[in-house]
Amino acid sequence: MCFICVDDVEWEQLDWGDLGWVVRPANVPDASKLVVLDVKIRPGQGHDFHRHPNQEEVILLRSGVVEQWVREEHQELQPGDVAFIPQGAVHATFCAPDAAEPARLFVVLGASHGPDGYETVDMSTEMPWAALRN
Repeated sequence: MCFICVDDVEWEQLDWGDLGWVVRPANVPDASKLVVLDVKIRPGQGHDFHRHPNQEEVILLRSGVVEQWVREEHQELQPGDVAFIPQGAVHATFCAPDAAEPARLFVVLGASHGPDGYETVDMSTEMPWAALRN
């Protein structure tokens, strides 16, 4: 499969938003190097501190505004801004509570890892990550 149409995206609803699986081994069997996601983060929510031990990540903000963390640094991203997350680096993305609509992100991870192509380790309860936004 070389073409993925909008109706082909598999959506997963999470506590903080929606994850659209655009490219991963489960829906594109030849996808061994990349995982591509369409992500929506609801106002006041976020993908809390986590890491991908075996993957680099690129996040392109398509719409909205987010507070993007990479390690212990953070920056407000505007549409068109990009964050690069090195392999294994702890990071997080948050949408402001007063946002008019969900933030929309285009995310690419590589290389594909495991059966879903994606591996994440929650770091939100560990220090210093648990205290960074307080």
